[in-house]
Amino acid sequence: MFQKKQPKPMRTSPKPPNILFIMADQMAAPLLPLYDPASIIQMPHLSRLAREGVVFDSAYCNSPLCAPSRFSLVTGQLPSRIGAYDNAADLAADIPTYAHYLRQLGYRTALSGKMHFCGPDQLHGYEERLTSDIYPADYGWTVNWDQLETRPSWYHNMASVLQAGASVRSNQLDFDEEVVFKARQYLYDHVRNTPAQPFCLTVSMTHPHDPYTIPAEFWDLYQGLDIPMPRHPIAQEAQDAHSQRLLKVMDLWDKPLAAEAIARARRAYFGACSYVDSKVGELLKALNACGLGEDTIVVFSGDHGDMLGERGLWYKMHWFEMAARVPLIIHAPARFAPRKVAHSVSTIDLLPTFVALAGGAVDAQLPLDGHSLMPHLQGTGGHDEVIGEYMAEGSKTPLFMIRRGPWKFIYSQDDICLLYHLPDDPQELRNLAADAAHADTLQGFMQEVAARWDIPALHAQVLASQRRRRLVGSALAKGKRTFWDHQPLVDATQQYMRNHMDLDDLERRARYPQVRS
Repeated sequence: MFQKKQPKPMRTSPKPPNILFIMADQMAAPLLPLYDPASIIQMPHLSRLAREGVVFDSAYCNSPLCAPSRFSLVTGQLPSRIGAYDNAADLAADIPTYAHYLRQLGYRTALSGKMHFCGPDQLHGYEERLTSDIYPADYGWTVNWDQLETRPSWYHNMASVLQAGASVRSNQLDFDEEVVFKARQYLYDHVRNTPAQPFCLTVSMTHPHDPYTIPAEFWDLYQGLDIPMPRHPIAQEAQDAHSQRLLKVMDLWDKPLAAEAIARARRAYFGACSYVDSKVGELLKALNACGLGEDTIVVFSGDHGDMLGERGLWYKMHWFEMAARVPLIIHAPARFAPRKVAHSVSTIDLLPTFVALAGGAVDAQLPLDGHSLMPHLQGTGGHDEVIGEYMAEGSKTPLFMIRRGPWKFIYSQDDICLLYHLPDDPQELRNLAADAAHADTLQGFMQEVAARWDIPALHAQVLASQRRRRLVGSALAKGKRTFWDHQPLVDATQQYMRNHMDLDDLERRARYPQVRS
């Protein structure tokens, strides 16, 4: 007779933690009360997370533009390695993301909101996207290095600043209200239907990204307050070469802004930051109402910052602190003691960190530029380095950044080098690249750039990609069009009450917590 097969022993290890990853768009870390005690921005929910969590005081994006930054964030790889050159770049479907890794580890993976994926794959490892994206998924926003003097008509101008103020509704409000509503519903559905399975839910809002408009509820939070103005405006003739190009790209060259317009834009931006905080509060309330608070690690970060008039610049696209530094909080007080981390890290470090938090390991045979933040979280050390690349609007060849220890180095082969000692010069006003006292430091960074990047080859790759996408995008815009924008599917036959369902059974299953009979 066959011997009866013995059942496998049950796992005794605890369920891996849920991960709630909340992203803001264009939120400048230096302005926030999480980093500046003098800040007037009101963010009570994020301030509480910061008090109870691990706060990274020197966190950066790896490219100060939406799509390249986000592609690097989800893949843990630098833009040049994955072709993330600008806001119309493809992310290849075979590049692993943190969603792929976590899904392999048994997680449910979902995205509610913006990730700016371009191309046919709009999931990249997420089992489901709860909303569409706020931005197009085609090649229409491809940068053109073949026509450097031609300003793209579709790009930022100063309308966002000149029209700043309160509003009842906006395109971005429509989006973020849906994003947070769908995310909260996901939490309710999870606890009712799949509570035993860990989840990674990414909630990605588009505020405080321009246009600078916000409902009166948040605009009025700053009524009567002195709105801090940019501390160090720089005349356009005194700007570095890349900043001068950006002023022309933004249609700001020879068009100075009135102080009142700048103040209104900053006030609306502050209100938008408070709006994001209120939405974080809604998510945390739902999380705790579902009994998921203790088992969920909450991570808050962003894709890049906003110059917001500092140095005379707006939006992002440069490596200065206001554009490149992002908030980063990891809240898991039962696992990690609250602390502040001074070492410089970046958002490409999130993929290996999420995998480690889930109890897994990254594939050592696959490329990865990020480093796990676990040593920082555990207080045992950790890396202190950020590598950045920018190849989009305003550039004419790659613009690199290295942040290590006290130094920030910015390099483009066509521009003068920028070297800042940030502890002594946090506003980045003294370029030390020509200072003989720092010649050795400069030389070391120059040698590192030469060793790390083949700039002519990368320049050629970017140009080739731009040309391919311009041709393909132009062709696909003719004749019968097939759009790549994500279309969230809702099966109305399974919603609410239908006649193929038993009413009592439906009401019992849909109620949380369930009532015992």
